[in-house]
Order: sequence, then structure tokens, then C-alpha cells
Amino acid sequence: MKQYLSLVREILETGTQKSDRTGTGTLSTFGLQRRYDLREGFPLLTTKKVFFRGILHELLWFLKGDTNIKYLVDRNVHIWDEWPYETYKASGEFGGESLNEFIEKIKESDDFAAKWGDLGPVYGKQWVRWRGYNGEEINQIQNVLDQIKRDPDSRRHIVSGWNVAEIQELIHAKRSAPPLCHTMFQFYVSEGMIDMQLYQRSADVGLGVPFNIASYSALLMMVAQECGLIPRYFVHTLGDGHIYLNHVDKLKEQLMREPRALPTLEIARKPFWEHTFDDFVLKDYDPAPAISLPIAV
Repeated sequence: MKQYLSLVREILETGTQKSDRTGTGTLSTFGLQRRYDLREGFPLLTTKKVFFRGILHELLWFLKGDTNIKYLVDRNVHIWDEWPYETYKASGEFGGESLNEFIEKIKESDDFAAKWGDLGPVYGKQWVRWRGYNGEEINQIQNVLDQIKRDPDSRRHIVSGWNVAEIQELIHAKRSAPPLCHTMFQFYVSEGMIDMQLYQRSADVGLGVPFNIASYSALLMMVAQECGLIPRYFVHTLGDGHIYLNHVDKLKEQLMREPRALPTLEIARKPFWEHTFDDFVLKDYDPAPAISLPIAV
């Protein structure tokens, strides 16, 4: 994963210090791109341990069209907890509960989870339940699968997360989850192989990008299998690629580590929509120790 380390190094060396909505401050560079060849192994960071179980549960949650954190919380995945908690804290019903107490309420009460655990129209909603012009739900993922099989050379194999109308709905509803960072992704078929490019408008390089690389690479593998193709390149294009100032020292520590051999990911051969968590097996993952980074909300 030298590509990732070079990304970190480039931002540390050339980034501009900027303010941000969280008040944390960042080093930021605009317009970055890295390419990961899945034929060389599964691109999961080895210079620190990455929470792949959480990445996989999150991806399957997206594909379910779910936007409520209860699915994740019930599986002990807490990567989205802070956003609904901030919304709850700003409400008239907040009773001083800690984040852990809030999560326990999500676990214990379906009614509480339905009211306070939903993030609004985020990834799962846009991917598989996009609101059409006459109110019908559009499954963009299924549309792309069908298009790839029918017309692999099309230049329209695109899934968009940037739903302008629902971004406004998210803002006016005062939900704390930000408009989707993963703006759109596109597939490209050539010589029996398939590539994917993700455009990410905003990229937390220290904490989020390692998750993003692995998540979209796993999705590319799933699509490739469904369409009878070989997964090749995951191309990651970043708009505002940034490192939070409170991540700088830890990332410098990570840059001192040598990358290790990449693991492999095996996916059971079954129809795309039937995959469950147990259908994915990560093999030969031998990373350096984890590095803890605080999340900016």
C-alpha cells in the first residue's frame, strides 16, 4: 500500500492549513488520485490494523438500503454512532446520556432507534432507494449490474450519491450526518476485466480513506463476480483530501512503518444480493499494530 503512504506524505508536505466545519483544522490538498491493482492483492492497509469486520458490515448495510445505525450497533460496529448522537444531544429529549448510554437505548428500543438512529438519506438510500421523479424507488446498483451485462462498453455505468434535492432535505431537517462524501462511482469494462473509479468530494485521509479503499474494492469484486469479469483497478479520486491536525503525529508514525504483503479476499460464489457477512473470507492479513485516531464530527 505504498500508494496510500505516498498520499499521506504528499498532503503533509504540500497541504494548505484550512479551517473546517468540525473546528478541528486540517492540512488539505485538492485533486488527488491513487490507483490500486486488485490483482496484486486486496488493498487493505498493512502499516496499521484496519477494522475490516466493520468495513464489511457497513458495505452490506449500504447494499440493504438501510440508513439506521441499529443494524450496525447490533453487530458491534460503531463507526456511525457520533452523528445521530449529536442530533439527539441537540434535541429537547436529551437527558444528559453519554454516547454509550445512547447506544444502549438504540440496542434496547426499536422505537428509540427508529426515531434517533436514522441518519437521513445517506448511502444506502441513494444507492438502492433513490427517489425517482414520480416517487418510485430506483436501485442504482441493480441498474448498473444490468447495464454491464447488457452493454459492457457503455460509458454510463454510474452510481450517484449526490442527490441535490435530498441534500437540502438533510440540511433543513438539521440532521448531523453530512452530505455524502462519496459523490459518485463509475465502472469500466475492458478485455474481460472491470475497473471502478470513485470520486470523493471530501476525504479524511487518516481515518476514513483506508476504509473507503477496502470497501469499494470489495464492492468491485462483488460486481465483477456477478458479471463474470476479473476485478482490476480501483481508482480513487479525491476532491478535498485532508489530514486533520490532530492526526498528523500518528500519521507520521505510520509513515515510518514498512508495508507488508497484501492479504487476499475470497467471496462465495452466489447471486449478488444473496451475499451475507459469512460469505467473505479475508486471508493472510498480517498488519502492524492499530493506530487510534479521533473522529471529527
